[in-house]
Amino acid sequence: MTTTDHGEAAPTDTEEPAPAGKGPLRSPLGLLTTATATHGTGRPGDIPLPRLPGFVESAFSPLAYEVTARCLTERPGDSSRTAVVLASLQGDTTTADLASRRVVSGRVHNPLLFMQATPNSVLGHLSREFGITGQMFSLSTLDDPVTELLAMADLLLEDPELDRVLVAAVELGGGARTAAVRRELAAGTGRPAGDLPEAAALAAAVLLGRPGADAPVTVRATRAHGGERPGTPTHPGSVRGLFDLAAAHRRLLRDGGTHVLATERRAPAFLLDAEPLPDRDETERNETETHAHQ
Repeated sequence: MTTTDHGEAAPTDTEEPAPAGKGPLRSPLGLLTTATATHGTGRPGDIPLPRLPGFVESAFSPLAYEVTARCLTERPGDSSRTAVVLASLQGDTTTADLASRRVVSGRVHNPLLFMQATPNSVLGHLSREFGITGQMFSLSTLDDPVTELLAMADLLLEDPELDRVLVAAVELGGGARTAAVRRELAAGTGRPAGDLPEAAALAAAVLLGRPGADAPVTVRATRAHGGERPGTPTHPGSVRGLFDLAAAHRRLLRDGGTHVLATERRAPAFLLDAEPLPDRDETERNETETHAHQ
């Protein structure tokens, strides 16, 4: 993922949107808020695994709930006009592996494991907690989830009965079987297979709406710089792009300006655009940055 920051104005060829119908976004989207969380990676910023009633053993659903709940708590809205989309390459592999091992070993099947192995299960819990009655979807993609999720939000917001779309993605480290699948998916593509520790988990969420005053950052399709070097290839289904999007959103809230988020060679690019924030003293700037990280 290659990211390029700009000041008050970006070069003309960067700001030019892709032709209608040719890019992943047909209309600009308003970026309302973002949230990220990591667990067990060994890197700074890891959080303890949140407790989520009814979900055991795996970090998938607790971390998915953590980031989506942060977005909905920070920017509450009409839950009946909110849709949710959850992306993951392989879903909750921790639970699926555990359930398989129990069956193979002849142990009694645990219905709880069957329930939570379905990615949509955590969306049901989310809808109950926040009263969401809009559409809910889960999807799997080999590519950067940023493109798939933004395109899905763009499509859903064509529905006049929706105002917001909460998109999220989760990635688990997984055991030997998960690693073998990833190696097979990456074979011959020139992309790495991924190297997250077995117990690690990453999750990111983005709350999107239509552009407007309540969405200080706008995202739309754009062209990457012609002379830009392509980003380092990511492994299939990597959520790194959503972490980059969240980091860019925090910087734009603080500093204003624009930011180009470019995926790998010949993949879509996006322009994040924020009006410069006028006449704020340093205290206000620090408060905004702190709030954006929560």
